[in-house]
Amino acid sequence: MADQVIFLISLVTLAIAAAFSYWSARISMILSLAVLIVASLSYFKMLPTLIFLVAFLNVLSLLALKSSQLKGIDYALVSFMLIATLLIFYTSDPAMLLALFVAASAPTYILIMIGERMNIDIGVKYITFMIFGTVLFILGAALLYYNFEHRSSLIYSLAMLSLITGLAIEVGIAPAHEWVPDVFSTADPVPVSIIASLAKFVPFLVAYKVISATAVSETQQLLFLIAIIAALSMFVGNIGALTTKDPARTLGYSTVANMGYVLATFAAINAGEYVYFAIAGGILQLFVNAFGKIGFFNSIKEGTSSTCSWLLSASFIGIPPLMGFWSKFLIIYSLVFSNYLWLAILLVLNSAISVPYYVRLARITGKGWKPNITNYVVLVASLLMLITLIPPTWIVESVMQLRW
Repeated sequence: MADQVIFLISLVTLAIAAAFSYWSARISMILSLAVLIVASLSYFKMLPTLIFLVAFLNVLSLLALKSSQLKGIDYALVSFMLIATLLIFYTSDPAMLLALFVAASAPTYILIMIGERMNIDIGVKYITFMIFGTVLFILGAALLYYNFEHRSSLIYSLAMLSLITGLAIEVGIAPAHEWVPDVFSTADPVPVSIIASLAKFVPFLVAYKVISATAVSETQQLLFLIAIIAALSMFVGNIGALTTKDPARTLGYSTVANMGYVLATFAAINAGEYVYFAIAGGILQLFVNAFGKIGFFNSIKEGTSSTCSWLLSASFIGIPPLMGFWSKFLIIYSLVFSNYLWLAILLVLNSAISVPYYVRLARITGKGWKPNITNYVVLVASLLMLITLIPPTWIVESVMQLRW
């Protein structure tokens, strides 16, 4: 009940913020940031705090846009996405999960088009893929819950296929990734950084909860298929990033690879206590991807210090004790003890394959420090990769406390 009250109050406040944007974008920004802070304090734990930081950096990134057709409304949309993401962590109600899934995805339809000029063409392409993915995801989830009460192997298989296909389209998992490099390299880097960061959490969190809640005897066989798709996405993403020189397109393919790493955690969803390590590793990898993409896309726009760019690259590669090392360590640990040693080996191999293009990104974006809002965003994003200097046992404990 408290969650619903927070959601309703936040929704009303953000509607007011959006309305004020017609008179003053600054008022809209202040109200949106207030919602960010109050909502995060309502869930004062490590995971919600990190989600708040992702959203907060997204809002600060929007401040750097010199012109936008939706100045003021964009702040409210990011705050709305944060509320939906926070609620996902602490609900297991099927209807609420799917409603929040749509609520977190819909604002990106508008955000992708903002910039110095309205990107209608890229917006149409993105929205077409997202709507198709959303329909497949919701259909798959609904059928999984239905099948849990009325068992049918055929329905379960079709439902899982629909859910995973929808998830793949939503987040950019190969082979349903075609929109990612095109959108990432064409749209303005700032809104792309939001879609590449905050928007990735809800689809995976909902999928984790739906699949674990509806697991049946056929689940294990289908998890093997998911593992193959995860491996494919790793290779397609990393090889694609290696073979392109455009920084934004490279980051698009990097996202495809990172989503493959996260998808690999689903292979351990039936592995008893190891599922918590898998999900913890997946969520931590989403944070690596979020802070890394915020940092890199903003540095593409303005450039940043070489220290920040190398720190971001080192975390993506998985150099200890940065966040990217621990996320991959937890994923590999869960896969090894879930009898998916081959997938763990492929993950390590793909981390090695990624080294050259992350080194290239560090060299391209490390153009020198400039005292502006964009560089401060990049600085904070890169420093957040250091929060795992002490082994992050808190991430596993936090996952265990979530509602499944």
